[in-house]
Formats: sequence, C-alpha cells, structure tokens
Amino acid sequence: MALRGISVVELAGLAPGPFCAMVLADFGARVVRVERPGSHYDMSRLGRGKRSLVLDLKQPRGAAVLRRLCARSDVLLEPFRSGVMEKLQLGPEILQRDNPRLIYARLTGFGQSGSFSRLAGHDINYLALSGVLSKIGRNGENPYAPLNLLADFAGGGLMCVFGIMMALFERTRSGKGQVIDANMVEGTAYLSSFLWKTQKSSLWEAPRGQNMLDGGAPFYTTYRTADGEFMAVGAIEPQFYELLIKGLGLKSDELPNQMSMDDWPEMKKKFAAVFAKKTKAEWCQIFDGTDACVTPVLTLEEVVHHDHSKERGSFITNEEQNMSPRPAPLLSNTPAIPSFKRDPFVGEHTEEILDEFGFSREEIDQLKSDKIIESNKVKASL
Repeated sequence: MALRGISVVELAGLAPGPFCAMVLADFGARVVRVERPGSHYDMSRLGRGKRSLVLDLKQPRGAAVLRRLCARSDVLLEPFRSGVMEKLQLGPEILQRDNPRLIYARLTGFGQSGSFSRLAGHDINYLALSGVLSKIGRNGENPYAPLNLLADFAGGGLMCVFGIMMALFERTRSGKGQVIDANMVEGTAYLSSFLWKTQKSSLWEAPRGQNMLDGGAPFYTTYRTADGEFMAVGAIEPQFYELLIKGLGLKSDELPNQMSMDDWPEMKKKFAAVFAKKTKAEWCQIFDGTDACVTPVLTLEEVVHHDHSKERGSFITNEEQNMSPRPAPLLSNTPAIPSFKRDPFVGEHTEEILDEFGFSREEIDQLKSDKIIESNKVKASL
C-alpha cells in the first residue's frame, strides 16, 4: 500500500483525529492509538487497522514513554488545545529534537494561535466561525449544520491527512519533519473557497435559501414522494433540465423560463405536486439511466444494496459483519486494503507495542506496576 512502512502515533481524541489516523491506516500506515488510563472504549468507532496502547501522559514517566515511541515514528497526531502538549513537556521542539524527521500534526478546532485557540468547541462552532454555516439553511429558517461532517471530518480530519501527506512528500527532499497546524475553522473555510470566489456572481445574489445551489431553485432541491421518501434533483444544465421536465410529464412551453428566479417558488410547488403522485421506486424507474440528474435519497441501509454500490464494491464488511464505506479514492497500483478485523480493545496491544519499540520485559512490568500503562490483553482474549 502507498503508506507501507510509515509509523503513526495517534493520541486519542474525538472524531476528527481518529478519522485522520484511520485513513492513514487504511492506506498502509502502522498506527498506534495512545489512550488515556480508565478509557473503556473508543467513542469514535474509527479504530480500523489500528493497535491500542494505554499510557498516562500526565505522569513524567508516561511522557518519557511517548518520547521513546516518537523517536522511532514518522508521524505524531495530537488533538489537544494549544499549549497542552507543551505543559506535558511533549511539544514539537522537544520531540523533533529527539527525532528531526518526525512530522508533528496538530489537529484542533481553532488553531494554535489566536484568541479562540484555547477555547472548547464542536463542529457547529467551527462551522459558524468559518463563515460557511451562514450559507446553509432554508429561506426564512435558522442556519443549520449538515450533521458534523463539514468541520470535523472534511475541514478537520481529511485536511490533516492532506497536510501529513504533503509533509511526508517534502521530507523525501529535505529529510526533515515539520509541524502541521490543522484546524477545523480554517480547513472548512478553505473548503469553501468556491463560495468566496463566487461571492460577487449571480450565484449568491439572493438571501440564503433562495439561490440556485442552496435550495432556492426548483431544479436543485429534494422532493417528497407518494410513499414519504425523497428524490434529489440537480438538473442545472438546460439539456438535463429538459429531461427532468419530460420525466415529470410536463411541457417546457407551458412553464416559465428555467432561470426566472421570481417564478421559482411557484415552480417548486408544481414540481412538488408532481413528485408526490408517485413512489420513490416509480420515480427511479422513470429517471434511472437518464441524464436528468434525478436520484433517490437513499438511507444508509438502502445504499449498500443499491446496484451501483454493489457493482463497484463500495462497501465492506468486517469480521463482526459491520458494514462501512470502502476507502477512497481508488489507487490503481497501490489501493487501500482496509483491515477486516474488529476495532481493537482499549489497551489490547500495550505490551506488544512497547516490546516492539525496544522496552525490556522488566521495564514493561514496572510501568504496569506503577500504573503508567494499562494492558487489557487478557480481557481482549476472552
């Protein structure tokens, strides 16, 4: 795989960090997840392909153990607020002095500097501060966050993966690691570059929810069907719009011009009335195989059984029969080969990992006796 031979130490955190590390593991990196003492399970459920070690970083000897791990690793991924790692004597200056090739990835909500850098927050807060949340929502309604996907996983986790990959590539030339300041506010803002670059165009001239791409257009929105399900419509181009009109059984010459924004509210009502007359399955029979850009809104249960998903093998099943999306994108020569094993128990590999990193049996036993580490190896085997 593409990242074969790359060693990653992930300090346990919430969703963005675990996702970032899982992507690296999916593409071949060896990932060690460092958990806090007393942790019972990985709340993120994103432990695929990783091994788990429990280590008390608040103890000086625990911090010393992490230093030894990082001295032989390629990447450290840490999710704490600005200043936390420095207080633990684990800042980049110290760890990169031990290992100049170490890539020190810092994934936070607000970044390493600025007045918000030490504040708590969640996806919706980062999305709000990025400016993107102000653009999402129906006309006359409050802005709403699209689950916690944009800031946590796209602007946060995936942007951090991108930063790590660039740093790994640059290291092939300089031989040195670097510090990555990945944060969800700026990552989400960067994702929205298209919004910024088109602000002065006609795309966004109307209030939120009344523009072509934010739910205002009758040809770019969702409609309820007769069985209470939904269809998604994205027929922007004239030739695709004509196929939409044809599939709905309407006539173009009896409708206002497609781009007449004043007529969009009434056209949406007309389209909604038509969509409400047939079930989702019936609309699929009409539009499947056409370029009308009309697709069913599939549930998570439905998508794994959809013909297109099955034809491409888009979803995988692990040994516990849990399904999840196959890693993307597909690489022709070195595709991801995700682990099909269950996610690790917290601390399942503590002793195994320390042994691999050169700790003696006596050191491991002493660390265990002093509660610097925890091992759940026996528990995991039951």
